[in-house]
Amino acid sequence: MSAGPGGQGKGFRLSLVTRWSALVGTLLALGILIAIGLDTLFPDSPLLVFSACLLAVVPIAIITIRSQIQPILSLFRALEGTVTSYRDGDFSFSLHWQHNDELADLIAAHNDLGRVLREQRLGLVQRELLLDTMVQNTPVAMLLVADSAGGRGTIVYANLAARQLLSSGRKLEGHQLKDILDGATPALRDAVARGGDGLFTAGEAEDEEVYHLARSAFTLNGRRHDLLLLRHLTLELRRQEVQTWKKVIRVISHELNNSLAPLASLAHSGAELVRRGQTERLPQILETIGERTRHLESFILGYARFAKLPTPRLEACSWAALVARLSDQVLFRSSGELPAEPAWIDAAQLEQALVNLLKNAHESGSAPEDVELQVRRVQDLLRIDVLDRGSGMSEAVLTNALVPFYSTKRSGTGLGLALAREIAEAHGGRITLANREGGGLAVTLILPALPAPMETPC
Repeated sequence: MSAGPGGQGKGFRLSLVTRWSALVGTLLALGILIAIGLDTLFPDSPLLVFSACLLAVVPIAIITIRSQIQPILSLFRALEGTVTSYRDGDFSFSLHWQHNDELADLIAAHNDLGRVLREQRLGLVQRELLLDTMVQNTPVAMLLVADSAGGRGTIVYANLAARQLLSSGRKLEGHQLKDILDGATPALRDAVARGGDGLFTAGEAEDEEVYHLARSAFTLNGRRHDLLLLRHLTLELRRQEVQTWKKVIRVISHELNNSLAPLASLAHSGAELVRRGQTERLPQILETIGERTRHLESFILGYARFAKLPTPRLEACSWAALVARLSDQVLFRSSGELPAEPAWIDAAQLEQALVNLLKNAHESGSAPEDVELQVRRVQDLLRIDVLDRGSGMSEAVLTNALVPFYSTKRSGTGLGLALAREIAEAHGGRITLANREGGGLAVTLILPALPAPMETPC
């Protein structure tokens, strides 16, 4: 009987049970016929008849059964071979069974499984090729190192960028990471030896290059592996630097023009009044000139303060004293109890940051009595909240509010929040902005609550 696709026969189906039942019935019928014939010839010798029947039927049964079992055994051996091939990742085999029975169904299912595995393997290979193409062509240098510890270990994978950076395009797989780093720049060796992520520079002056090293560790096949990613940031940083300088120049030029043009006009008006002998308006003109000059001086000092923020000089400072000094400069409401322990901070810098935040709260459109300051200790952190009930911020403004020189105010410098962020990060903390439920903005400084030294609070 012919077999169809996948080894399953078409047309009439004869099950294994039916076929073997027919075989057994045929052998029994043959034995009965032989027994009847011999009994007719030898009616007085039943033992002879039985022995002759056995001698005639048993060989025929053995030959017949073996002829039926042999293809099944061959099929099982083939199944065992294909399963072994599947285990080894070879899914190219399929089987054929000439009968239309239960074994044909088994073979069809087996062949379908092989087809699915082949399709999955093909898709996996195509994805691996795509991933390898992307990894090989990415500008980020990638190194996979096995048994990495202290800059050692064997490199098991390196993309083109890593080969170009560390070995002039030659293959790195199989080499020791230490041997490769011996020929690299000292800055790279130090960055790998330090561990963790971070920026480092190689070269000097005009040849200085900036890189970012990132790493992640994982276990593969019972062995520790490190994935090192080296990204060249020089061009990107230079582009950002140029854009920042352009923005700074635009802001400074705008502010200088806004201040110098009125000053020049007022000076000209004053000179004309003096020439005419009309000096009664001179005090008002001079007062306006002084006001504009002080504004310009404040503007320039703000930039200088942001650009030259010194390293914080940490000292013990009483929260009550700090809040009292703040209340002398700007109106706000202090809510909750202040921490009893002195803060371990640079009091002058943190005071400047909080003054900026409180003034921003007043300029948000909030009622003065709704400007609030909260100071709390949460486990090992200090949480300082400046709250208002102003107009809040849109999503776009929240995204850019901490960027230096970004401001939505016509006369704003965009340095208040940026300076507060610099001060928070210099203290090892961070700053967050969020709109409050019911309206207004919450600006939160989160600082590490370091233990205060045995000194008199500031």
